Formats: sequence, C-alpha cells, structure tokens
Amino acid sequence: MAKDDNSGKDLTAADSSTVGHEGAPAGTAVVVRDAVANPGFPPHRPRVTDLNPSAERQAERTVYTLFYLSIVGSVFAIIAYMAFPIIEEDPSSVRLNNLFIGLGLTLALLAIGIGAVHWGKALMFDHEGVDERHPVRGSDETRERAVEIFHEANVESGIGRRTLIRNSLIGALIAFPLPAVVLFRGLGPMDTNPSALLEHTMWKKGTRLAIDPTGTPIKASDVTLGSAFHVIPEGLQDLGHGKLEEKAKAAVLLMRLKPEDINEPADKKDWSYNGIVAYSKICTHVGCPVALYEQQTHTLLCPCHQSQFDVTNQCEVIFGPAKRPLPQLPITVDSEGYLIAQSDFTEPVGPSFWERN
Repeated sequence: MAKDDNSGKDLTAADSSTVGHEGAPAGTAVVVRDAVANPGFPPHRPRVTDLNPSAERQAERTVYTLFYLSIVGSVFAIIAYMAFPIIEEDPSSVRLNNLFIGLGLTLALLAIGIGAVHWGKALMFDHEGVDERHPVRGSDETRERAVEIFHEANVESGIGRRTLIRNSLIGALIAFPLPAVVLFRGLGPMDTNPSALLEHTMWKKGTRLAIDPTGTPIKASDVTLGSAFHVIPEGLQDLGHGKLEEKAKAAVLLMRLKPEDINEPADKKDWSYNGIVAYSKICTHVGCPVALYEQQTHTLLCPCHQSQFDVTNQCEVIFGPAKRPLPQLPITVDSEGYLIAQSDFTEPVGPSFWERN
C-alpha cells in the first residue's frame, strides 16, 4: 500500500491485467506494438510524353523555344538600355528606360525558369527513388555506384542527347547576365570618363576650408588642440545640380594635434599647419564617411566596417578591411588667417577602382 503525502489516504496500485493489449508485459507499463507499416511508393503513372512520341517532341520544342526566348529577352534588355537612355530633363525617359529594360529582364529570367520546370516535369526521368544516406565515407563499390548515378542522371535527363535543349539552355545562361554587365555602365556619368571625375575634387589652391554644413570659413585660431571639424570647400553650398556629388568626393576631416606627435615624411612637412592636419573623410574601403575621431589615441574610425586610421602616421590603416591610408589634403593659411588648401588631393579619394594606377 502507498500513501498520498498530501491527503494521507491509502492508494492502490493500478491492476493492468485487465488491459486488453496483446503481448503487454505484467505491471503498470504498457508497450504498444502498432507502428505504421511503410506503405511504399504509389503505382507509377506514366505521363503523356512517356506514351506519345509526338507529345514528347512537342515538349522538347517548347523547352528549347523558352530558352531561346530567354536569350531574346537578354538581348532586348541590352538594346533597350541603349535605345531609351535616361535624360535628366525628361522624367518620362526614366519610366521608358525602366519599363523596357524590366520587360527584357523579366522575359529572360521567366523563360529560363518556366523552361527548366517544364523540362523536369515533361521530359526528365520521373520515377521516385530512395537515397540511403551513409554517415561516413562510402566503400569503393559505393563510390563507383555514385559515378554510375551521374551517368544515369545524364541519360535520364536527356541533356546529353537532347542537344537543342542543352545548347539553348547554355546560350540562355550565358546571355542572361549580359544586361547586368551593360547596366553597370549606367552607374557612372554618360558624357565623360568617370576615371577623370574620381581623380579630381573641388579643392584647388587657395580654396578656403569651411564648416559642414554651414559653409563658414575656418580660421586656424578656431581649431583648438584635440578638436575635429567636418569640412567642405568654400562655395560648395552655392552649387546647384551636382552639389552632393562634389561633396561626396571633397568632404574632409580637420584635426589639431601637438606638432611633435605628428610623424611627417620630408616631402609632406609643409602639408600641415602648426599641428593642424586635414584628411579625406571618404573611407578607402567602400567609401563610407570616416566620421569618428578618438582624440586620446588620435584614431579615426569608419563606423561601417570598423577600419581604423592613425592620424599621427599619415592616416595609415591600423585595423579593419581598408587597404590604403586616407589621402591628405595639403593646407596652409591665407593673409587673413583662414585655412586654405594648397592644392587638390594628390591621389584619388575613396575606394580603389580599376583605372587607378
């Protein structure tokens, strides 16, 4: 007899002898042996293309026609890119450009997808099978069987003997990425060499350094030890169209250190002024703004991918994915004490690009 600790009543063990489970052991445990049997695969139902040779040929023609349509769509997208250029003064040109390029790319991608699905459903081998997975390296016999399976897949899919389908698919896959390659040209200016634009900024000899975004010129006496200024060229705010493009190249960080803390090579001794240095704000990794300055360690940090630059050593990279130091802007002061540029940057700012030497 057992007692309930809470009520103090006697409890009687359950008698399982009356439970109607055949083969169940004596006691309170019951083992039910009624696992569902494996029903196996349903009977195979042949497709129309398996029974009718003319239907099989029709399906084959449909598949390679779709692949050829994909090639047509890719070529059409390239032609549309050139035939319907975007004109800045004409908003309707943007709609036409997007419409026709989108139609071409839609046809290219949709035709490949539908053709591949139709090929698999109508022509490829469709018998179901079970692939027993092995947890360790298979035996030599298993590995030889794997080679045989690849051969069988080639036979069952028909890719080896259905040459029109195979060749049209290869052509469609080759043609489909081409519009994307051509469209990359649209990322740069259309009327000039983009390399020349990346190599030059608004900075030139005598241009005053101004506070971003007000455009107020900065005097050397305004830059205290340990301070940092976000700087743009004076006159940038007066630009109309293209102001943001110019700012994206010409943005600068201005800092003041103790002159004895700066390690300057002999050919750059006059690029700073009384401990004041100016470096490009555009990270040399992927072009993010290097906007964080740690005055105790004299380190600039790019918040995007955590590249760090040492201001005391020509902004060389000390951590992160960036590969090049930030370009330095040579500066001095004019007769009124305002900080001015001695010239433009002597190297292209921002990430590396293919035209850079």
